Amino acid sequence: MKTPFVFYLSSLLLLAILNSVSLVSFAQHAYFVESGTIQFEKKVNMFARLKNRVKDNNPFMQKIYEEYRRTQPQFNTSKSSLSFSKGRSTYTFLTEEKPAMGFIASDPWLTIKNEIYRDFATDSTVSIKKVYDEDYVVKDKKQDILWKLTSEVREIAGYPCRRANGLILDSIYVVAFFTELIVPSGGPESFSGLPGMILGVALPHENITWFATKVETTNTLKSTPLVFPRRAKQFSRKEYEEDLQKSMKNWGEWGTDALKAFLL
Repeated sequence: MKTPFVFYLSSLLLLAILNSVSLVSFAQHAYFVESGTIQFEKKVNMFARLKNRVKDNNPFMQKIYEEYRRTQPQFNTSKSSLSFSKGRSTYTFLTEEKPAMGFIASDPWLTIKNEIYRDFATDSTVSIKKVYDEDYVVKDKKQDILWKLTSEVREIAGYPCRRANGLILDSIYVVAFFTELIVPSGGPESFSGLPGMILGVALPHENITWFATKVETTNTLKSTPLVFPRRAKQFSRKEYEEDLQKSMKNWGEWGTDALKAFLL
């Protein structure tokens, strides 16, 4: 008959063996995605954004806000796509379900329709941006984001994702969810720099989110040649920022908000 101590040791040994078997089984069956296409849905909370503009009891903006709440949906929704492989990715705007009407349609966070090409080997990007009537091509290293990982997890588009909090452009607070099961370190727009693919992003103070709705895996990624707008200005990120600041220096709060949107 086994003594309690011997039984305890036997139990620990059995538990260790079971854990080892589980880890080996996971390693054998885990599927790490290296190439595919991700569909993203971007939502802009227009009620919240308009409410932030109703200041000092401005009757004009208050009337617009109340009318918008009565006649329009709370969220402006658009779709985009990210095609990726181990070496590169292409991010493109697809459609807008219901474009905003009137002057609200010029909200800078609504007008973003970037195309972003990323080379993972060199950490470089080429971004094709439209800023109102001007076209820009921005070539530079990837956007710097200060990330801090957390223990929070959630599932997005069928993948387990871990939360990270970040700071971009020195002032924009970012919440992101990434999965290590998709190998490339990319994401929607210019968000990247985490140990896996970003499937969800929220900018709480800007009232905007991007979340993956579908992930399709492929064996290869077709090579798509870059086509630049004919009269596009070609800049580094620093030159691009300086050009925007010069153009928007007298725009007040609207200009500050626009800079954040167009510099992403």
